[in-house]
Amino acid sequence: MMRFLLALSLALPLLPAHAGGEHDFDWEIGTWNTKLKRLAHPLSGSQEWTEWKGVTVVRKVWDGKANLVELEADGPNGAHFEGLSLRLYNPDAQQWTLNFANGKAGQMTSPNSGEFKNGRGEFYQTDTFGPRTILVRFIISGVTATSAHFEQAFSEDGGKSWETNWIADDTRVG
Repeated sequence: MMRFLLALSLALPLLPAHAGGEHDFDWEIGTWNTKLKRLAHPLSGSQEWTEWKGVTVVRKVWDGKANLVELEADGPNGAHFEGLSLRLYNPDAQQWTLNFANGKAGQMTSPNSGEFKNGRGEFYQTDTFGPRTILVRFIISGVTATSAHFEQAFSEDGGKSWETNWIADDTRVG
């Protein structure tokens, strides 16, 4: 098992640092309408997606060196989802950690770490899915003043292949 975990950690991309990243998320402060698609059964071969609609509110913390994201969304058959993300900027590493909690679980997952380059944010982590150790990739792209695109994907093979399981498109309210 230790050899597998070492292989996974070595498979994580090394992202070069850049200066001034503490304001990478300033564009997102505010309220957003969220259209979300979630893969119903990740890493099972299923292609069944569920669609959700909700609102995301992003608040600046520590003058932009952190922010708090609250997402509430409603899905099929009266399903309701609440998520919270605390994003923290590490000035020494010049990277962000994205710390996420699902309202049902009531605890933070392992943080994703990464940064923005050329308007695209890439964040990675090693985590578990059921009994399996996996890699998680979270990408933020297509950022404009009024919209943004988010995708999460899992990899069971050290990053050789990825299965997208979460797609969100946000549009600014007001």
